[in-house]
Amino acid sequence: MEDDPPDLHVVAGVDRRLEANLDGLRIAGPAAWPFVVAAYEDFPEKGELFLYGWMAIEQNDDRRVAEAVEFGRQSQDDARGLVGALAWHKPVTIASLVRDWIGAPDAFKRFLGISACLGHGVDPKQMLARLVRDPDTRVRATSLRLAGKLKRADLAHELRNALSDREEPPRFWAAWSLTELGEGDIASPELRKVAAGGGPDALAALRAVVKAGPEQDVRAWMGGLLKNSETAAIAVRGSGMLGDRTVLCWLIRQMRTPALSVAAGAALLELLPEAREADLFTTEPSHVGPAFEEHFGDDVARVPFADKVKAWGAKLRPV
Repeated sequence: MEDDPPDLHVVAGVDRRLEANLDGLRIAGPAAWPFVVAAYEDFPEKGELFLYGWMAIEQNDDRRVAEAVEFGRQSQDDARGLVGALAWHKPVTIASLVRDWIGAPDAFKRFLGISACLGHGVDPKQMLARLVRDPDTRVRATSLRLAGKLKRADLAHELRNALSDREEPPRFWAAWSLTELGEGDIASPELRKVAAGGGPDALAALRAVVKAGPEQDVRAWMGGLLKNSETAAIAVRGSGMLGDRTVLCWLIRQMRTPALSVAAGAALLELLPEAREADLFTTEPSHVGPAFEEHFGDDVARVPFADKVKAWGAKLRPV
């Protein structure tokens, strides 16, 4: 899912394999715990935390759940493994935990509770109106995002107020949610700022910018980004979100510039998903040419072969 754009067929395959492995843990029951604990102790990352949290919830083991919460609190990635475990379980399985956490004095538990609601698309009803104003930044940001996902038009006023939040994540997710509610006109300035900043939410912001429209204004904005070497790749990536296949020849030209090649390749895959089935990319930039080897160094990147894309594109039926 972290690929740009994600390959949903691959994701589905991973999900199937993961579920098969979780079935094995269900069968093993408590006997699996020494292996789960050892895995986390050896490598305390999101995958291992997912396993620890999932197993604790599956076994309804209060002590292990409490341990998983503390491990999540110590993580440096917003407890993504534990949040993922909550999303993997069915809502009925985690309902009692979420009810306890979402109103807890502990901000981290409130964050877990609202994250679980977001993962399952569950509406916490009147409590959401309070959570979008929570003193904790992560709770506010996640709650504002959930308001947009649920299309809670009754919270539009709160979303507008959140555009002046002191922290960027709540401001961004308020703007994103307002776009979901059809108020992209007032959300666009914040969305464009986040998209141009290139941070962790930049891609989501870029999609929201395109959705907020109008298209002519979005194209003009991207044109401005193209004039700056620091933001040109953002404009190239955004071109694939506009749905205009006539830009293929232009994209191929961008593929010949190392600094823009990855963005151009991602735009191609979004614009023409069938390109995944063709042999058009390499993860070793040195295979494309010396300039790419110099630009990327030892970094791994998915880079398109411009000449291959050109030949492949020539065979496409006109749209």
